[in-house]
Amino acid sequence: MEVERSNHQEEDDQVVNPWEVSAKDGGKIDYDKLIDKFGCQRLDSFLIDRVQRLTGRPAHVFLRRGVFFAHRDFGEILDAYEKGDKFYLYTGRGPSSEALHLGHLIPFLFTKYLQDAFRVPLVIQLTDDEKCIWKNLSVEESIRLARENAKDIIACGFDISRTFIFSDFNYLGGAFYMNMVKVAKCVTYNKAVGIFGFTGEDNIGKVSFPPIQAVPSFPSSFPHLFKGKDHLRCLIPCAIDQDPYFRMTRDVGPRIGYEKPALIESSFFPALQGENGKMSASDPNSAIYVTDSAKDIRNKINKYAFSGGQDSIENHRRYGANLEVDISIKYLGFFLEDDLELQHICTEYAAGRMLTGEVKKRLIEVLTEVVERHRTARAAVTEEMVDAFMAVRPLPNMFT
Repeated sequence: MEVERSNHQEEDDQVVNPWEVSAKDGGKIDYDKLIDKFGCQRLDSFLIDRVQRLTGRPAHVFLRRGVFFAHRDFGEILDAYEKGDKFYLYTGRGPSSEALHLGHLIPFLFTKYLQDAFRVPLVIQLTDDEKCIWKNLSVEESIRLARENAKDIIACGFDISRTFIFSDFNYLGGAFYMNMVKVAKCVTYNKAVGIFGFTGEDNIGKVSFPPIQAVPSFPSSFPHLFKGKDHLRCLIPCAIDQDPYFRMTRDVGPRIGYEKPALIESSFFPALQGENGKMSASDPNSAIYVTDSAKDIRNKINKYAFSGGQDSIENHRRYGANLEVDISIKYLGFFLEDDLELQHICTEYAAGRMLTGEVKKRLIEVLTEVVERHRTARAAVTEEMVDAFMAVRPLPNMFT
Protein backbone atom coordinates (compact mmCIF):
# COMPACT_ATOMS: atom_id res chain seq x y z
CA MET A 1 0.00 0.00 0.00
CA GLU A 2 1.20 3.50 -0.78
CA VAL A 3 0.92 4.74 2.79
CA GLU A 4 3.50 2.25 3.98
CA ARG A 5 6.21 4.57 2.66
CA SER A 6 7.24 6.68 5.66
CA ASN A 7 8.43 10.22 5.04
CA HIS A 8 9.62 11.26 8.47
CA GLN A 9 13.29 11.35 9.30
CA GLU A 10 14.83 7.91 9.30
CA GLU A 11 18.37 7.23 8.21
CA ASP A 12 17.86 9.66 5.33
CA ASP A 13 20.06 12.68 4.76
CA GLN A 14 17.06 14.85 3.83
CA VAL A 15 13.68 15.58 5.36
CA VAL A 16 10.75 16.53 3.15
CA ASN A 17 7.28 16.72 4.65
CA PRO A 18 4.49 19.33 4.80
CA TRP A 19 6.18 21.14 7.69
CA GLU A 20 9.90 20.76 7.09
CA VAL A 21 12.17 20.73 4.04
CA SER A 22 15.86 20.29 4.77
CA ALA A 23 18.93 18.44 3.54
CA LYS A 24 21.90 17.24 5.55
CA ASP A 25 24.54 19.90 6.16
CA GLY A 26 22.52 22.47 4.21
CA GLY A 27 22.83 20.55 0.95
CA LYS A 28 20.49 20.38 -2.03
CA ILE A 29 17.30 18.35 -2.10
CA ASP A 30 17.86 15.18 -4.13
CA TYR A 31 14.65 14.94 -6.16
CA ASP A 32 15.53 11.58 -7.73
CA LYS A 33 15.88 10.13 -4.25
CA LEU A 34 12.60 11.78 -3.26
CA ILE A 35 10.78 10.16 -6.19
CA ASP A 36 12.12 6.76 -5.16
CA LYS A 37 11.20 7.31 -1.53
CA PHE A 38 7.69 8.63 -2.15
CA GLY A 39 6.94 6.18 -4.96
CA CYS A 40 5.76 8.74 -7.51
CA GLN A 41 6.82 8.89 -11.17
CA ARG A 42 9.02 11.26 -13.13
CA LEU A 43 7.08 13.56 -15.47
CA ASP A 44 8.51 12.79 -18.91
CA SER A 45 8.48 14.50 -22.30
CA PHE A 46 5.82 12.10 -23.61
CA LEU A 47 3.27 13.37 -21.07
CA ILE A 48 4.26 16.99 -21.72
CA ASP A 49 3.77 16.46 -25.46
CA ARG A 50 0.35 14.93 -24.77
CA VAL A 51 -0.69 18.01 -22.79
CA GLN A 52 0.22 20.20 -25.75
CA ARG A 53 -1.60 17.96 -28.21
CA LEU A 54 -4.77 17.60 -26.14
CA THR A 55 -5.08 21.28 -25.22
CA GLY A 56 -3.75 22.86 -28.39
CA ARG A 57 -1.56 25.11 -26.21
CA PRO A 58 2.20 25.30 -25.75
CA ALA A 59 3.43 23.62 -22.58
CA HIS A 60 3.71 25.98 -19.64
CA VAL A 61 7.22 27.12 -18.82
CA PHE A 62 6.98 25.15 -15.55
CA LEU A 63 6.42 21.98 -17.59
CA ARG A 64 9.07 22.73 -20.22
CA ARG A 65 11.73 23.40 -17.60
CA GLY A 66 10.91 20.59 -15.19
CA VAL A 67 9.60 22.75 -12.34
CA PHE A 68 6.68 20.32 -12.19
CA PHE A 69 8.69 17.14 -12.42
CA ALA A 70 6.77 14.30 -10.76
CA HIS A 71 3.27 12.87 -10.86
CA ARG A 72 0.86 10.19 -9.78
CA ASP A 73 -1.57 8.91 -12.44
CA PHE A 74 -1.37 12.07 -14.56
CA GLY A 75 -1.38 9.82 -17.62
CA GLU A 76 -4.72 8.37 -16.52
CA ILE A 77 -6.18 11.88 -16.29
CA LEU A 78 -5.02 12.57 -19.84
CA ASP A 79 -6.39 9.19 -21.03
CA ALA A 80 -9.80 9.99 -19.59
CA TYR A 81 -9.76 13.54 -20.96
CA GLU A 82 -8.91 12.24 -24.43
CA LYS A 83 -12.00 10.01 -24.26
CA GLY A 84 -14.18 12.99 -23.36
CA ASP A 85 -14.29 12.54 -19.59
CA LYS A 86 -13.80 15.61 -17.41
CA PHE A 87 -11.92 16.13 -14.18
CA TYR A 88 -11.55 18.89 -11.60
CA LEU A 89 -8.54 20.60 -10.06
CA TYR A 90 -7.80 20.96 -6.36
CA THR A 91 -5.01 22.97 -4.79
CA GLY A 92 -4.61 25.00 -1.63
CA ARG A 93 -2.74 27.36 0.61
CA GLY A 94 -1.95 27.41 4.31
CA PRO A 95 -2.36 31.10 5.23
CA SER A 96 0.43 31.79 7.72
CA SER A 97 1.64 35.18 6.47
CA GLU A 98 0.21 38.49 5.33
CA ALA A 99 1.55 38.21 1.79
CA LEU A 100 2.76 35.48 -0.52
CA HIS A 101 6.33 35.10 -1.71
CA LEU A 102 7.20 33.99 -5.23
CA GLY A 103 7.49 30.36 -4.15
CA HIS A 104 3.86 30.45 -3.00
CA LEU A 105 2.77 31.67 -6.45
CA ILE A 106 4.22 28.66 -8.32
CA PRO A 107 1.31 26.21 -7.82
CA PHE A 108 -1.30 28.91 -8.45
CA LEU A 109 0.27 30.16 -11.68
CA PHE A 110 0.48 26.59 -12.94
CA THR A 111 -3.04 25.72 -11.78
CA LYS A 112 -4.39 28.72 -13.69
CA TYR A 113 -2.68 27.37 -16.82
CA LEU A 114 -4.30 23.96 -16.28
CA GLN A 115 -7.73 25.50 -15.66
CA ASP A 116 -7.53 27.59 -18.84
CA ALA A 117 -5.99 24.83 -20.98
CA PHE A 118 -8.40 22.03 -19.99
CA ARG A 119 -11.43 24.24 -19.20
CA VAL A 120 -12.23 22.51 -15.92
CA PRO A 121 -13.43 23.59 -12.47
CA LEU A 122 -11.13 24.26 -9.55
CA VAL A 123 -11.51 24.13 -5.77
CA ILE A 124 -8.96 26.00 -3.64
CA GLN A 125 -8.70 25.12 0.05
CA LEU A 126 -7.45 27.70 2.55
CA THR A 127 -6.32 25.69 5.57
CA ASP A 128 -6.73 28.42 8.17
CA ASP A 129 -7.40 25.73 10.78
CA GLU A 130 -4.08 24.00 10.01
CA LYS A 131 -2.08 27.19 10.53
CA CYS A 132 -3.92 27.92 13.76
CA ILE A 133 -2.95 24.43 14.98
CA TRP A 134 0.70 24.50 13.83
CA LYS A 135 1.60 28.15 14.21
CA ASN A 136 1.25 30.60 17.07
CA LEU A 137 -1.90 32.11 15.50
CA SER A 138 -5.32 32.73 16.99
CA VAL A 139 -8.44 31.49 15.23
CA GLU A 140 -9.35 35.07 14.38
CA GLU A 141 -5.92 35.89 12.92
CA SER A 142 -5.90 32.68 10.87
CA ILE A 143 -9.28 33.61 9.39
CA ARG A 144 -8.06 37.11 8.57
CA LEU A 145 -4.90 35.85 6.89
CA ALA A 146 -6.93 33.38 4.83
CA ARG A 147 -9.00 36.20 3.42
CA GLU A 148 -5.91 38.31 2.67
CA ASN A 149 -4.25 35.37 0.93
CA ALA A 150 -7.43 34.77 -1.07
CA LYS A 151 -6.91 38.21 -2.64
CA ASP A 152 -3.43 37.21 -3.83
CA ILE A 153 -4.81 33.95 -5.22
CA ILE A 154 -7.65 35.71 -7.06
CA ALA A 155 -5.07 38.14 -8.49
CA CYS A 156 -3.49 35.21 -10.35
CA GLY A 157 -6.43 35.47 -12.74
CA PHE A 158 -8.67 32.51 -11.99
CA ASP A 159 -12.01 32.24 -13.79
CA ILE A 160 -14.77 32.90 -11.25
CA SER A 161 -17.23 30.83 -13.31
CA ARG A 162 -15.02 27.77 -12.72
CA THR A 163 -13.47 28.47 -9.31
CA PHE A 164 -14.63 27.91 -5.72
CA ILE A 165 -12.36 29.12 -2.90
CA PHE A 166 -13.18 28.00 0.62
CA SER A 167 -11.66 28.28 4.08
CA ASP A 168 -11.87 25.34 6.43
CA PHE A 169 -13.25 27.36 9.33
CA ASN A 170 -16.14 28.51 7.17
CA TYR A 171 -16.91 25.49 4.99
CA LEU A 172 -16.40 22.34 7.08
CA GLY A 173 -19.59 20.41 7.77
CA GLY A 174 -22.21 18.39 5.93
CA ALA A 175 -20.95 16.09 3.17
CA PHE A 176 -17.38 17.37 3.61
CA TYR A 177 -17.34 16.34 7.27
CA MET A 178 -18.96 12.99 6.49
CA ASN A 179 -16.06 12.21 4.14
CA MET A 180 -13.59 13.33 6.80
CA VAL A 181 -15.01 10.79 9.23
CA LYS A 182 -14.89 8.04 6.58
CA VAL A 183 -11.21 8.78 5.95
CA ALA A 184 -10.39 9.04 9.66
CA LYS A 185 -11.88 5.58 10.33
CA CYS A 186 -9.55 4.05 7.73
CA VAL A 187 -6.27 5.42 9.08
CA THR A 188 -4.90 4.07 12.34
CA TYR A 189 -2.84 6.22 14.67
CA ASN A 190 0.20 4.09 13.87
CA LYS A 191 -0.32 4.71 10.15
CA ALA A 192 -0.57 8.45 10.78
CA VAL A 193 2.67 8.39 12.76
CA GLY A 194 4.36 6.45 9.97
CA ILE A 195 3.19 8.87 7.28
CA PHE A 196 3.54 12.19 9.09
CA GLY A 197 6.01 11.55 11.89
CA PHE A 198 3.73 12.70 14.73
CA THR A 199 5.13 12.34 18.23
CA GLY A 200 3.69 12.23 21.72
CA GLU A 201 4.41 15.96 22.03
CA ASP A 202 2.11 16.92 19.15
CA ASN A 203 -1.36 18.19 20.02
CA ILE A 204 -4.33 16.12 18.90
CA GLY A 205 -5.34 18.82 16.44
CA LYS A 206 -2.33 17.90 14.29
CA VAL A 207 -3.22 14.23 14.32
CA SER A 208 -6.83 14.97 13.33
CA PHE A 209 -5.95 17.36 10.49
CA PRO A 210 -4.92 15.06 7.58
CA PRO A 211 -8.50 14.01 6.66
CA ILE A 212 -9.35 17.71 6.22
CA GLN A 213 -6.75 18.10 3.49
CA ALA A 214 -7.63 14.72 2.01
CA VAL A 215 -11.33 15.02 1.29
CA PRO A 216 -11.38 17.89 -1.24
CA SER A 217 -9.99 15.10 -3.48
CA PHE A 218 -13.48 13.55 -3.44
CA PRO A 219 -16.19 15.29 -5.50
CA SER A 220 -18.97 14.45 -3.04
CA SER A 221 -17.33 16.87 -0.58
CA PHE A 222 -18.79 19.62 -2.78
CA PRO A 223 -22.46 18.72 -3.38
CA HIS A 224 -23.20 22.23 -4.65
CA LEU A 225 -20.72 21.61 -7.47
CA PHE A 226 -20.56 17.89 -8.19
CA LYS A 227 -23.83 16.33 -7.05
CA GLY A 228 -24.22 12.92 -8.68
CA LYS A 229 -20.62 12.95 -10.00
CA ASP A 230 -19.01 10.80 -7.30
CA HIS A 231 -16.54 9.25 -9.74
CA LEU A 232 -15.24 12.50 -11.22
CA ARG A 233 -11.45 12.37 -11.16
CA CYS A 234 -9.41 14.98 -9.29
CA LEU A 235 -5.99 16.37 -10.30
CA ILE A 236 -3.93 18.08 -7.59
CA PRO A 237 -1.10 20.47 -8.58
CA CYS A 238 1.12 20.97 -5.53
CA ALA A 239 4.69 21.06 -4.26
CA ILE A 240 6.11 17.62 -3.55
CA ASP A 241 6.23 18.25 0.22
CA GLN A 242 2.43 17.78 0.22
CA ASP A 243 2.73 14.24 -1.17
CA PRO A 244 2.31 12.48 2.21
CA TYR A 245 -1.26 13.76 2.55
CA PHE A 246 -2.22 12.35 -0.79
CA ARG A 247 -0.44 9.03 -0.44
CA MET A 248 -2.79 8.53 2.48
CA THR A 249 -5.74 9.79 0.45
CA ARG A 250 -4.99 7.51 -2.51
CA ASP A 251 -4.84 4.51 -0.19
CA VAL A 252 -8.15 5.33 1.48
CA GLY A 253 -10.17 6.58 -1.52
CA PRO A 254 -11.01 3.25 -3.17
CA ARG A 255 -11.84 1.76 0.24
CA ILE A 256 -14.65 4.28 0.71
CA GLY A 257 -15.90 4.24 -2.87
CA TYR A 258 -13.93 7.05 -4.53
CA GLU A 259 -11.31 7.34 -7.26
CA LYS A 260 -7.71 7.96 -6.33
CA PRO A 261 -6.73 11.59 -6.88
CA ALA A 262 -3.96 12.21 -9.40
CA LEU A 263 -1.08 14.55 -8.61
CA ILE A 264 1.35 16.70 -10.54
CA GLU A 265 4.13 17.86 -8.25
CA SER A 266 6.71 20.65 -8.29
CA SER A 267 10.18 21.15 -6.92
CA PHE A 268 10.82 23.94 -4.44
CA PHE A 269 11.54 27.55 -5.27
CA PRO A 270 14.93 27.96 -3.60
CA ALA A 271 15.87 30.57 -1.05
CA LEU A 272 17.99 33.49 -2.22
CA GLN A 273 20.90 32.21 -0.13
CA GLY A 274 21.11 28.90 -1.98
CA GLU A 275 19.32 25.81 -3.26
CA ASN A 276 19.04 24.03 0.06
CA GLY A 277 15.27 23.69 0.27
CA LYS A 278 12.52 26.24 -0.19
CA MET A 279 11.93 29.86 0.74
CA SER A 280 10.99 30.55 4.34
CA ALA A 281 8.31 33.02 5.33
CA SER A 282 10.11 33.35 8.67
CA ASP A 283 13.20 34.86 6.99
CA PRO A 284 12.17 37.88 4.86
CA ASN A 285 15.61 38.09 3.27
CA SER A 286 15.32 34.53 1.93
CA ALA A 287 12.40 35.41 -0.31
CA ILE A 288 11.00 37.89 -2.81
CA TYR A 289 7.48 38.84 -1.70
CA VAL A 290 4.65 40.07 -3.91
CA THR A 291 4.58 43.18 -1.68
CA ASP A 292 8.27 44.00 -2.25
CA SER A 293 9.03 47.30 -3.98
CA ALA A 294 11.33 47.54 -6.99
CA LYS A 295 14.03 48.79 -4.62
CA ASP A 296 13.48 45.84 -2.25
CA ILE A 297 13.81 43.39 -5.13
CA ARG A 298 16.98 45.03 -6.41
CA ASN A 299 18.59 45.10 -2.97
CA LYS A 300 17.65 41.50 -2.13
CA ILE A 301 18.93 40.11 -5.43
CA ASN A 302 22.18 42.10 -5.37
CA LYS A 303 22.90 41.41 -1.70
CA TYR A 304 21.55 37.90 -1.04
CA ALA A 305 21.18 35.95 -4.32
CA PHE A 306 23.88 33.26 -4.16
CA SER A 307 26.26 33.48 -7.10
CA GLY A 308 27.95 30.73 -9.03
CA GLY A 309 30.43 33.23 -10.45
CA GLN A 310 34.12 33.22 -9.63
CA ASP A 311 35.84 35.29 -6.92
CA SER A 312 37.44 37.69 -9.41
CA ILE A 313 36.65 38.97 -12.90
CA GLU A 314 39.90 37.42 -14.15
CA ASN A 315 38.99 33.98 -12.82
CA HIS A 316 35.40 34.35 -14.00
CA ARG A 317 36.53 35.11 -17.55
CA ARG A 318 38.84 32.08 -17.40
CA TYR A 319 36.60 29.50 -15.68
CA GLY A 320 33.05 30.78 -16.10
CA ALA A 321 30.14 30.41 -13.69
CA ASN A 322 28.81 27.30 -11.98
CA LEU A 323 25.19 27.34 -13.13
CA GLU A 324 24.24 24.46 -10.84
CA VAL A 325 24.46 26.65 -7.74
CA ASP A 326 23.68 30.09 -9.16
CA ILE A 327 20.36 31.35 -7.79
CA SER A 328 19.86 34.05 -10.42
CA ILE A 329 19.93 31.35 -13.11
CA LYS A 330 17.55 29.21 -11.06
CA TYR A 331 15.08 32.09 -10.72
CA LEU A 332 15.31 32.98 -14.40
CA GLY A 333 14.46 29.34 -15.10
CA PHE A 334 11.15 29.88 -13.32
CA PHE A 335 10.18 33.32 -14.59
CA LEU A 336 11.99 34.19 -17.84
CA GLU A 337 9.55 33.00 -20.50
CA ASP A 338 11.87 33.23 -23.51
CA ASP A 339 13.69 29.89 -23.90
CA LEU A 340 16.20 31.30 -26.37
CA GLU A 341 17.14 34.20 -24.12
CA LEU A 342 17.56 31.90 -21.15
CA GLN A 343 19.78 29.57 -23.16
CA HIS A 344 21.86 32.52 -24.34
CA ILE A 345 22.35 33.79 -20.78
CA CYS A 346 23.30 30.33 -19.55
CA THR A 347 25.81 29.81 -22.37
CA GLU A 348 27.46 33.21 -21.96
CA TYR A 349 27.54 33.08 -18.16
CA ALA A 350 28.96 29.55 -18.06
CA ALA A 351 31.67 30.60 -20.54
CA GLY A 352 32.63 33.64 -18.46
CA ARG A 353 31.59 36.12 -21.11
CA MET A 354 28.73 37.38 -18.94
CA LEU A 355 29.30 38.56 -15.38
CA THR A 356 27.20 37.92 -12.27
CA GLY A 357 26.12 41.57 -12.13
CA GLU A 358 24.73 41.36 -15.66
CA VAL A 359 22.74 38.22 -14.87
CA LYS A 360 21.38 39.75 -11.68
CA LYS A 361 20.40 42.89 -13.56
CA ARG A 362 18.28 40.86 -15.98
CA LEU A 363 16.74 38.90 -13.11
CA ILE A 364 15.82 42.12 -11.29
CA GLU A 365 14.04 43.32 -14.44
CA VAL A 366 12.11 40.06 -14.80
CA LEU A 367 11.05 39.77 -11.15
CA THR A 368 10.14 43.45 -10.87
CA GLU A 369 7.77 43.01 -13.81
CA VAL A 370 6.23 39.86 -12.27
CA VAL A 371 5.70 41.51 -8.89
CA GLU A 372 4.38 44.79 -10.32
CA ARG A 373 1.91 42.90 -12.50
CA HIS A 374 0.70 40.92 -9.50
CA ARG A 375 0.47 44.01 -7.29
CA THR A 376 -1.67 45.78 -9.88
CA ALA A 377 -3.98 42.77 -10.17
CA ARG A 378 -4.29 42.42 -6.41
CA ALA A 379 -5.15 46.09 -5.98
CA ALA A 380 -8.17 45.48 -8.20
CA VAL A 381 -9.49 42.64 -5.99
CA THR A 382 -12.32 43.95 -3.82
CA GLU A 383 -13.92 42.45 -0.71
CA GLU A 384 -17.00 41.78 -2.85
CA MET A 385 -14.87 39.74 -5.28
CA VAL A 386 -13.54 37.65 -2.39
CA ASP A 387 -17.11 37.05 -1.22
CA ALA A 388 -18.12 36.03 -4.74
CA PHE A 389 -15.28 33.49 -5.15
CA MET A 390 -15.99 32.04 -1.69
CA ALA A 391 -19.78 31.89 -2.04
CA VAL A 392 -21.19 28.35 -1.87
CA ARG A 393 -22.88 28.22 -5.26
CA PRO A 394 -23.28 26.02 -8.32
CA LEU A 395 -20.97 26.66 -11.28
CA PRO A 396 -23.27 25.79 -14.19
CA ASN A 397 -20.71 26.56 -16.91
CA MET A 398 -17.68 25.02 -15.22
CA PHE A 399 -17.02 22.46 -17.99
CA THR A 400 -17.68 24.73 -20.98
